[in-house]
Amino acid sequence: MRARKRKHTPERIQACKNYYIESPSDYKDNWPSAFDNTNPIRLEIGCGKGDFVKGMASKYQDINFIAVEKATDIIVLALEKISDEELKNVRFINCDAEELTEYFPSEMFDVIYINFCDPWPKKRHAKRRLTSPQFLEVFKKLLKKGGSIHFKTDNRELFDYSLETFVECGYRLENVTFDLHTEELEEDNVKTEYERNFIAKGFKINRLEAYLD
Repeated sequence: MRARKRKHTPERIQACKNYYIESPSDYKDNWPSAFDNTNPIRLEIGCGKGDFVKGMASKYQDINFIAVEKATDIIVLALEKISDEELKNVRFINCDAEELTEYFPSEMFDVIYINFCDPWPKKRHAKRRLTSPQFLEVFKKLLKKGGSIHFKTDNRELFDYSLETFVECGYRLENVTFDLHTEELEEDNVKTEYERNFIAKGFKINRLEAYLD
């Protein structure tokens, strides 16, 4: 589903410029300078309207977060949320996941978050899934040794597919659940806007952590 076209998007992004990285390649060799500190940096791929990164940044203020979103008319909403809260430990990039290695050095992140990505259900579109082997190999380059990907989805078919692809690509799985909100893991869970809607409709949330040893 396409994002609704929003008015004055460039002007709204400019109003939040302290949180927006317009030229991410300028920081490739020195991302700590984007935050003016050397705290650990984590990555969210597909941040949507920003509820997850806002919750995480509020909860873990000694960790920096980079949130990536390819839809300009969506990222502006996330930017405004972070700007309103004046959270200093979040930066946004408007780009596609395929571009990540252009902007980040190898072994930069200890955690990558992927929440409720497009399941691309048709087999001919499998390579577009963020948990396809093609993308998982890219994420390997970005993760530090011992780093992990935390993945959530309501789509059981995508989750089953991902369980296989993570293992095939050499990741070690931990904390796998097919119903996140009935388990102890829920205590530390920060919900996305999609997640709250899915829970309200009675959908089960699948979650896993995939480690790179």
